[in-house]
Amino acid sequence: MCQRAPIAFALVSATAILLAPAAPAAIAGAASAPMRSPASQSQAPTPLDRYLEHLKTLRVTFLQTVADSHGTEVGRSSGTLIVERPGKFRWDIHPEPLPAAAGAPASSASAPAGTAAGGQLMVSDGRNLWYFDRDLEQVTVRPMTAALSATPAMLLSGTVDVRKHFTEKSIGAREGFEWVYVEPRSAEADFNDALFGFDSKGTLQRMILEDKLGQTVTIMFKNVEVNVPVPPQEFTFTPPPGADVIGTPAQ
Repeated sequence: MCQRAPIAFALVSATAILLAPAAPAAIAGAASAPMRSPASQSQAPTPLDRYLEHLKTLRVTFLQTVADSHGTEVGRSSGTLIVERPGKFRWDIHPEPLPAAAGAPASSASAPAGTAAGGQLMVSDGRNLWYFDRDLEQVTVRPMTAALSATPAMLLSGTVDVRKHFTEKSIGAREGFEWVYVEPRSAEADFNDALFGFDSKGTLQRMILEDKLGQTVTIMFKNVEVNVPVPPQEFTFTPPPGADVIGTPAQ
């Protein structure tokens, strides 16, 4: 992969993991918009609280892009996210070519859409967190108890108590979505803050994060399936032959 975009869903070793076009200015500045009383907001359930309360499983495909601090798109990828609460998820991401600038040919250096050879895979089986970098042929594994808790993937999968590890604020409707602003309580989290966008049915459709490098990472969900059966093998992982394995899984 020519240029690796953060996947914004967890930290395994030194690699920031998770996550569509750069956030519109109206959304990116939503967190600073006038609010109602913070005290009342901290107690009232948000769309995120209501969504997680009824979420058992989630399966989506997604498009992700990363924009630098100047708003220039520097990375693009696509993939699938599967969640089974509590504590299990599978995040599979593959590089996509960046759109060509007006009048310029598309870059031939980027991997073709949907390539199976590159990208990263992260699997939580409920006990261990596995991270496979296909380009480096390297697997990193940590027991869930040792993995950082303040990450979007663990928030969605129910691994952690949301109110304990994050602060939340409902910030109203913009761009056709109801938005919730989320900020990790821990300075060790892998992102600075995030926006979760819900459609009129209360289904999560978009996430926008600012990572530790000042980049804007946005995920646009597609083909959303909520509370459908998920085969157990989706949350199992065996290191491929020849891959370097770093760490010791919990038994």
